[in-house]
Amino acid sequence: MKRYAISAVAALMLMSCGTKTGNKAVETAEETATPASALLALMSEAAKQGKYMVGHHDDTAYGYEWQYEEGRSDVKETAGDYPGVINWDLGLIELDSAKELDGVPFEFIAEEVAKQNARGGVNSFSWHLRHPGTRATSWDVQPPVVAEIVTEGTAMNDTMVTWIGRAADFIGSLRDADGNRIGVLFRPWHEHTGSWFWWGKDLCSPEDYKALWALTRKVFDEKGIDNVVWVYSPGQITDEAEYLERYPGDEYVDVLGCDIYHYGGEPATDDYRMNVNNTLGIAKKLADERGKLIALSETGLEALPMDGWFTEVLGPLCDAYPITSVTLWRNAEKNSKHEHFYAPYKGHPSEKSFAEWTAGSSPMLASDVAALRKSMNDTTKTAGTN
Repeated sequence: MKRYAISAVAALMLMSCGTKTGNKAVETAEETATPASALLALMSEAAKQGKYMVGHHDDTAYGYEWQYEEGRSDVKETAGDYPGVINWDLGLIELDSAKELDGVPFEFIAEEVAKQNARGGVNSFSWHLRHPGTRATSWDVQPPVVAEIVTEGTAMNDTMVTWIGRAADFIGSLRDADGNRIGVLFRPWHEHTGSWFWWGKDLCSPEDYKALWALTRKVFDEKGIDNVVWVYSPGQITDEAEYLERYPGDEYVDVLGCDIYHYGGEPATDDYRMNVNNTLGIAKKLADERGKLIALSETGLEALPMDGWFTEVLGPLCDAYPITSVTLWRNAEKNSKHEHFYAPYKGHPSEKSFAEWTAGSSPMLASDVAALRKSMNDTTKTAGTN
């Protein structure tokens, strides 16, 4: 038996974005030939201009007071436009389910991905997949299974290859009205520096975690999936060594992200600022050295007990770094989880702060992203005529 190591799939890096992209910007026609490369070029240009996309999870599927109403979005109703990024989850795609773990149909997601793309915005995906041994949720941390998963010839490895293949097939199936693949962000195996998911740090060695990434890329690359920008997203980090301990390698990652939440309300504001500054500072340093982009890939303050949080806390933190995006978690419908929301809804006291922040020069909503796409296309056309 052998384990998947990074070197085992190094030859496949030519099929991926890898180190040819990031904040060094794509420079040749060959490198912009894939949906992933085009998306990376867009993100790189945004960062170059000091702009970042504002994201929200499941934005058009449901909100604080509604579910599945055509055209609705809590972000649109408070900020005047759809998010620059809409994040979706692949949880349960591995079991060939028709709906993801929060009940959103995958058919609906595919349709909304196309709509978001058509309006000029970007889509991203996380994956809270089931425990391959128990079939319980991602939060079932026993028994440890990653070492077996990455060992070729085991039943667990066969299962995971099938599961990753289903995720790859779905992402590869995302198309626009002309039948072209839609470039998306994908951040698998996230928040691995904690131990609340079965792939977390106390459940596997750094080598096995890296091999899990290598296996994921192997399956995607062998299927010819060329519309993925790969995002590495640990939780809050104390130092550079911790950020890199489980880093799979430059050939597997395009964006250096981090998932950091503001827990504890106003009394914990300084802790949140410190955690974001420390982790994004590390990510920026590493990105500069490796030619990558950076992102605040998941964040938020649940129930928004601070009316000015967006202008006083989150906005200044985002403006301090060349992030490409900042993504807020979902607004669960109030009858299911009354206080589980991270973007304001119409009439919430933080609505004014959110609107002021998103109206600034740096945050980008969907129409802002569309305008940047158009300016880049116009520049390319002009250059082509000279």
